Amino acid sequence: MHLPWLLQFSDEALLLMRLLVGWVFISSGWSHAKDPVARAKQIGMSPGFTRFLGIAELAGGLGVALGAFTQLAALGLILIMLGAIQKKIFVWHTGFWGKASDGWHYDLLFVTMCLVIATTGGGRYVLY
Repeated sequence: MHLPWLLQFSDEALLLMRLLVGWVFISSGWSHAKDPVARAKQIGMSPGFTRFLGIAELAGGLGVALGAFTQLAALGLILIMLGAIQKKIFVWHTGFWGKASDGWHYDLLFVTMCLVIATTGGGRYVLY
């Protein structure tokens, strides 16, 4: 069944998705950047790399949410999430669902949302 009347809201739906993705990455990036030493211990990375990761997440999240360099920001966030998936599968041996919702299904959802953002340009409501 096809509901063509819903297509008129695709730009608004993309905006809402961009805002959600941006919010998640901005908050995650902030937690990495504000205390890289403590966060580095949690994720098994160096404090320097953790700070870099936080700044990258903040920049990507802001780009996606505001619609500034939207496609590049979304592609950068995909790379970050592929790194997280790699760490969860091969280092932490976390399953798809994980324990207590910490599986890599969450990361894969963000890869897919960022792929939609990158391939659509983020919709009509972007700055550039």
